[in-house]
Amino acid sequence: MKRKAAVAGAFYPASARELRLQVEGMLDASAGRVAAKAIVAPHAGYVYSGPVAGAVYASVVVPDLAVVLAPSHRPIRPTFALMEAGSWETPLGTVPVDAALAAAILKRASESAVVDPSAHDREHSLEVQLPFLQVLNPDIAIVPIAVSYLAGYAALESLGRAVAGAILDGGRDVLIVASTDMSHYLSRREAEARDALALKAILALDPRGLFDVVKSEDISMCGFQPTAAALVAAKALGATKAEIVRYGTSGDRTGDDREVVAYAGIRIY
Repeated sequence: MKRKAAVAGAFYPASARELRLQVEGMLDASAGRVAAKAIVAPHAGYVYSGPVAGAVYASVVVPDLAVVLAPSHRPIRPTFALMEAGSWETPLGTVPVDAALAAAILKRASESAVVDPSAHDREHSLEVQLPFLQVLNPDIAIVPIAVSYLAGYAALESLGRAVAGAILDGGRDVLIVASTDMSHYLSRREAEARDALALKAILALDPRGLFDVVKSEDISMCGFQPTAAALVAAKALGATKAEIVRYGTSGDRTGDDREVVAYAGIRIY
């Protein structure tokens, strides 16, 4: 099954040449790269969040395989929806799904993780990560996982452990990508204050703390659940440090800080 590009021409350019030039222009070739266990990257339109995404992608080594955990902005039936075969299409070409790692994650995951390609049909949050991965490593393969906004912490912890266990068993280098934007539709000052609470938990490698503070403080971080699962997995894989590579808002593009969406690029290693 080929998952065709759904948001090319909207979130990012539909022209392969224009897309490549835009992505390359957001990647700092002189950035010091580390072999990270995971990254947190935003998923808005490239004109808004692309510089933050480019900064964090440029700061890590992109191996031949990535597990991409992305929130579903629409209701989906399973808590976690995987594709176990096929490919994803962008204007830059196709990205294969790694069937072996997908099968290993499904075997280890609880019954809340199922194969459901339809859950990915119209969702942008995973698709917009792919051109960055393709430019940095043309041989990239992925395991795509859509995360329901109803996912509770116990299920997220189980998923994170399943991802880590499957990676360890496979013995290959894998980058985990957690797709999320930060606070939505607040003033820049309020967004920064609220996001600081979530970022503090991420930098402390505290997935439960992240989940709880987002819930208790009503922080509009749309991908906090994928991020929590990624933190669980990264820690199980030996991560000991997290760094904010870049933080920004839509106001950086529009010049209007009265109502923004915020973005953070974080590497975990």
